[in-house]
Amino acid sequence: MLELQIPWWLPTLTAFLGILMGFAAGWTIFSLSKRLSDVRAEKDAKTLLESAERDANHLLREAKIQAKDEVLRAQKDFNKEMEKHREQMRAQEERIARRETNLDRKVDLLDKKEQKLETELVEGDKQRELLQDRFNQLDEMVRQEQEAIQRVADLSREDARKLMMQNLEEDVRVEAGNLIRRIQEDTREIAEKKARDIIITAIQRYAADQAGEITTSTVHLPGDEMKGRIIGKEGRNIRSIEAATGVDILIDDTPEVVVISGFDPLRREIARIALERLLLDGRIHPARIEEVVSKVKEEVNDAIRDAGEKAIYELGIHGVDPELVRTLGRLKFRHSYGQNVLKHSIEMAHLMGMMAGDLKLDIDTAKRIGLFHDIGKALDHQYEGSHALIGAEWLRKYGEVPVVVNAVAAHHRDVEPDGPYAVLASAADAITASRPGARSETTEFYLKRLEKMEAIASSFRGVEKSYAIQAGREIRVIIEPSKIDDNEAMQLARNIAKQIQENLEYPGQIKVTVLRETRCVEYAR
Repeated sequence: MLELQIPWWLPTLTAFLGILMGFAAGWTIFSLSKRLSDVRAEKDAKTLLESAERDANHLLREAKIQAKDEVLRAQKDFNKEMEKHREQMRAQEERIARRETNLDRKVDLLDKKEQKLETELVEGDKQRELLQDRFNQLDEMVRQEQEAIQRVADLSREDARKLMMQNLEEDVRVEAGNLIRRIQEDTREIAEKKARDIIITAIQRYAADQAGEITTSTVHLPGDEMKGRIIGKEGRNIRSIEAATGVDILIDDTPEVVVISGFDPLRREIARIALERLLLDGRIHPARIEEVVSKVKEEVNDAIRDAGEKAIYELGIHGVDPELVRTLGRLKFRHSYGQNVLKHSIEMAHLMGMMAGDLKLDIDTAKRIGLFHDIGKALDHQYEGSHALIGAEWLRKYGEVPVVVNAVAAHHRDVEPDGPYAVLASAADAITASRPGARSETTEFYLKRLEKMEAIASSFRGVEKSYAIQAGREIRVIIEPSKIDDNEAMQLARNIAKQIQENLEYPGQIKVTVLRETRCVEYAR
């Protein structure tokens, strides 16, 4: 078998060819790869260009927006700056205007001063003329006095003295009368202040006794041993009574008397009745106290309603709200200067009805006003203000007509009266309050005060008689006309009033009337 001989160069050639083919294949692959890279780079470049273009457009838009913002900001700053300048200009204009106004005012003042100077110059000329006239009058008076002296020189010493004293007395009387009138004119300027002082002084003098009378009630005990039972063990009973009734129970050394103190008259009345019943019953302990006080409150409320209904029935008034009836009944337990307010209101309603009939006014309306005029006194401890205004507001709340509301509000001049009914109410209120016996005062004190008033008036020179009238609200002084003339009578009235004010204690005011009368009587036979 023949062996095939392979030339030595064949493997080499084969290897070379393989290498060559590998190189060719590599080059081909590299070329293809390069082309692919170029295509991809071109795509990437386009993509980058598009992205760069988008970014550029975005940046351009942002730049435009920022530019607009800057323009707006600059415009706003400019406007602010302009507004500031305008404010400064306005302020400067106002200052200029004020300066012009001040200049105009100063010019006016200068004109007025110039006119005043001219007027003063004219007045000065008049004064000089007047002084010259006075000098001429003085010269004339000196001449007349010289003539009078010459005439007196022919008189005796006694006649000259009498003539001089007569002239002097007449001059003094005239001067005294003129002085009194001048003092009265000056006094009118401070009359209101003086009136307030007098009223305040009178209130201070009368307040303590009056407060004691209207804020306390007394309960008489069968024996002093009942005081201990009222107090109770460790004070439990008296504390229970005070807590249930809202008053103060005063137990002191006064024999067989317990004092109930409180500003609310209803509470005092409830406490008084309850305490009297407890004393009659004999069982005094906290539970019984609460039971009795509760029953008494119901009874008092019924009594209040009955009192209001009786007052309305007595006067023949209709269409009154039930709440007004209850409020009116509360006045049964209210007193003013010792005068029961409900009785005072009923009396005033009758008076107003009679006066309204004579004046051709509506009688029912007048009675309604008289009955309700002091209804605010049942509420004045609950509200602030005068009882007239409180009562008027209460009546308005419950449907009373405006004429009634106004008359109640105006009967003490707290508001202006709107019609004749308010004036009629003021007159009737004054009548019922000023009649003798209307407002309580101890008889002994009352008589002593009247006697002292008459004694003070009679102590002055020239007084013939003096009488205290109008329940001590006025004193009439009759003087001797031969001893006191008109000017001295005026001074006498002032002196008597001053003496009464300094030495007496009295409510309200006292009128001093001095009467000077000359009677010439002759008989024909």
